[in-house]
Amino acid sequence: MEFEFDIHKIFLEPISKLDSSLLPQRRPLVSSSEAQRQIVAVIDEIGKASAKAQRLPAPITSASRMQTNQHHLYILKDCTPKTAGRGVVIGFLKVGYKKLFVLDHSGSHIEAEPLCILDFYIHESLQRHGFGKELFAFMLRTEQVEPQHLAIDRPSEKFLSFLRKHYNLRSTIPQVNNFVVFEGFFRDRKAPGRKMPAKRAEGEIKPYSLSERDFLKHEEGLPWPFSQAQSSLNRASSLGSSPTRACPRHNPGEEDFVKSLRTFRPHSLQRAASGEQEDPSQRRRTR
Repeated sequence: MEFEFDIHKIFLEPISKLDSSLLPQRRPLVSSSEAQRQIVAVIDEIGKASAKAQRLPAPITSASRMQTNQHHLYILKDCTPKTAGRGVVIGFLKVGYKKLFVLDHSGSHIEAEPLCILDFYIHESLQRHGFGKELFAFMLRTEQVEPQHLAIDRPSEKFLSFLRKHYNLRSTIPQVNNFVVFEGFFRDRKAPGRKMPAKRAEGEIKPYSLSERDFLKHEEGLPWPFSQAQSSLNRASSLGSSPTRACPRHNPGEEDFVKSLRTFRPHSLQRAASGEQEDPSQRRRTR
């Protein structure tokens, strides 16, 4: 792919590795702002070309996506004498680590975070010239990963044929997601996956444990209403209603005393409490 600016001034190596900063390790020969603008244009154009070749509705590789994700983008340029002018971009390879739940041979879910192939594109006019193999091998050396330990996001039939031819990756382990893993994915990994515990059957699930039930039965000294006798609790007929406190027993002597207090006038309560007799002449007459 050709551009209106000089590719050799922004990508000084045959294969340049980019991260979220969108700048290669070797400093471009133009200003940082100009290099940033040109690199953004390159990434967006090759992302569109890849989406078109895969018949995708929208590009999955763009400069904005690169800036918001921890992905690595390897861009391959042509260094042959016939492109000694402004240079051309041959293709690219995008990789990144992702947390996946992968099925093993027994069908168990394994939590792993493998390096994933997210996008791979070589220009149609330059395919079957060894450029794809050169770019893929460079990525494997840089990332220090074996090809069987990769997870590939929605590989095309052409890409699967490429892996069979150059890396003898043939047998796949069926998955329920869009990623493809091959035989040997779980062997000799630097960071082995973590096997998720099997789910319990719904019949074994209880609202609370038996130990909590025993605690309610045998714990002593609980507050009301649990400390009251069963006869003193009136349980409501509807499920979930809280118990009610039973009516207390009445003392007849206390009732007579309360009634006698009601017959006294407010100014006579103190005399009644002290045992003094009220003088009838001191009573106030009311009409």
